[in-house]
Amino acid sequence: MGNRESLLLGAKRCLIEKGYARTTARDITAAAGVSLAAIGYHFDSKEALLTEALVLAIADWEQEFRQALQSAVRADADPMERFETIWVRLIETFQAHRPLWAANFELFAQMDRLPEIRRVLGDSLQQARIGLASLFLNKEESEIDEQTARTAGGFYHALLSGLIAQFLVDPEHALSAQDLTHALREISTGMQPSHKSSKAKLRRAQKSPTRR
Repeated sequence: MGNRESLLLGAKRCLIEKGYARTTARDITAAAGVSLAAIGYHFDSKEALLTEALVLAIADWEQEFRQALQSAVRADADPMERFETIWVRLIETFQAHRPLWAANFELFAQMDRLPEIRRVLGDSLQQARIGLASLFLNKEESEIDEQTARTAGGFYHALLSGLIAQFLVDPEHALSAQDLTHALREISTGMQPSHKSSKAKLRRAQKSPTRR
């Protein structure tokens, strides 16, 4: 294993143990067993190293999660059942991987100060949208077009980020998978035209003069 890979592994370990903000360059090099100069040689900065390490750690988590999910979702599950089952499994990981998600939110606070972090996160965010759209729509990632990634993928990413924030700040009152499913049903129903509204539209159509 080269110094670059050792630095990334050391940075991952430090992110989990100490978080983003409290990890120093010396912490990383001590965990990696390399010199301080190696960070400057392989990465632009400590922040760039930590950012790449965090993106890789989340990718590792996603791969493990997808493997675990294969046996959890029935092949013939309808979309609502799939939605709830995925969220059950996702929420289970929030506590098991809490340091990873806390580090992720710490990183967000650095973006205005370090533009290179925004660029790296922007690239990983696009991939996250594709992955989430693929997961919830039960399609291969290669089947997810740009529009679907931006809309459906963006929707699920916003939901995921918000729910993680709830669990980090107030886990006792955070929404469960069942809560999310119930809310989705209520929202979907609320967006359907009401019976009275449909009848009113029909009466207006009947009263309007016929064009000749």
